[in-house]
Amino acid sequence: MSSTDILAFGRDVLARQAFSVMIGAQLDALEPGRAQLSVPLSPQLLQQDGFVHGGVLAYLADNCLTYAGGSVLGKVLTSEFKINYIRPAKDADRLVAVATVVGSGKTQAVCRCDVFLDRGGERKVCAAAQGTIRKAE
Repeated sequence: MSSTDILAFGRDVLARQAFSVMIGAQLDALEPGRAQLSVPLSPQLLQQDGFVHGGVLAYLADNCLTYAGGSVLGKVLTSEFKINYIRPAKDADRLVAVATVVGSGKTQAVCRCDVFLDRGGERKVCAAAQGTIRKAE
């Protein structure tokens, strides 16, 4: 599958994820071993003190990890993942997640993901995640 085809396929998959559509998630890049997803920030994604809700950050990291793993394994599921919140997510235009495959075999891939606050093209890391993505049966 060409890089154009894999990105189109990934975008089609994202369009069938109701939650992803609801929050406006976009698949910006997808190639073997790497994925980039973004979410524009809106008041609906913030908690009571104006920070992005941790669940939104976790969603973005998990989905990006899964896209990266799926780019080398095919149809996949998350087996496990861990996230570290590094700084409060606030005062940005969007969140951008970038995931890469650290290592993979026939049935699973270990991936890492950085989630950035993006304000006018300037990025600051706000979370880091790592997960194991396994081939779906």
